[in-house]
Formats: sequence, C-alpha cells, structure tokens
Amino acid sequence: MAIKEYSQEQLAAQPIGWWSSEAGRRVVGALRERLAVEDLTQPHWWTLNHVAGQPGRWTRAGLTERLTPYDDLGTDFTAVFDDLVARGWMTEEAGVLTLTEEGEAGRVRARERNRRVHEQMREGIDPADYATTVDVLRRMVANLGGNGDLPD
Repeated sequence: MAIKEYSQEQLAAQPIGWWSSEAGRRVVGALRERLAVEDLTQPHWWTLNHVAGQPGRWTRAGLTERLTPYDDLGTDFTAVFDDLVARGWMTEEAGVLTLTEEGEAGRVRARERNRRVHEQMREGIDPADYATTVDVLRRMVANLGGNGDLPD
C-alpha cells in the first residue's frame, strides 16, 4: 500500500485527537469485524482471554468489574457469560468460570484473527516507532488526567 510522505512540520501540525480517534475506530472496527465471523464480540474475547489467563480466579462479578472500564458499548456481561456457557465454551462451578476445550479452541481462533488484524495494522511500521507512538499517547492521556499506566 502506497502512502504519501509528509514533512515533520506538516505532521506536527496535525490534530492528534482526530488521528488517534480515527486509528482507534479503524483498529477496533477491524477486530470486531473479524471476531463477528464466529459470532463473538470484544467482550466475548476479553472474557475468554481472562478466564484462560488466570484459571480458577474469575467469578461473574469479578470479571464484570475488571472488563467494564474497557467497554464502550454498555455491554451486558451477564448475557456474554450466559452465551459462552450456552455454547459450551465455558462452565461455571461454585461461582468460578472455567473454559472448556471448545472454549479454548474458540479463544485460539479468535487470537489468530486478532493477530492478523494487528499484523495488518503494523505493516510498514518499525517496532521502535510503534512503541514510541504508544508511549506518546499514554503520556498524553496522563497529562490530561487519565491513567497512563499500561493495563495489567
């Protein structure tokens, strides 16, 4: 893909709010589009990833509390959890959510779809430039009163 080159002066005069919002919309849109192939949403992905990452830890309430700050759609997490249980991708015993083999297989497929989006997004971008961009954006967030720390 050919992209026009601009001077540093021209780039420095650009509105960061517009470019960061446009990049965010495009990245999230591509991720959501790829997840939808398997009738998954981002909250489904987040749930699968968290439950797999810390087996035996997550209850519905704890996971809802953890994921709500990342949600921009007013997701009903109870419905997401119920859907994953109904699909047979997750079980719930003594209040603890656990992935099944089917759930782990779905999570792996979703991870691969996400990887392809990230690969496409980073095409032609030096890893050091990508890291600098993330660092600049997190510092802007912190400068404006937000949390500039990386998520755990």
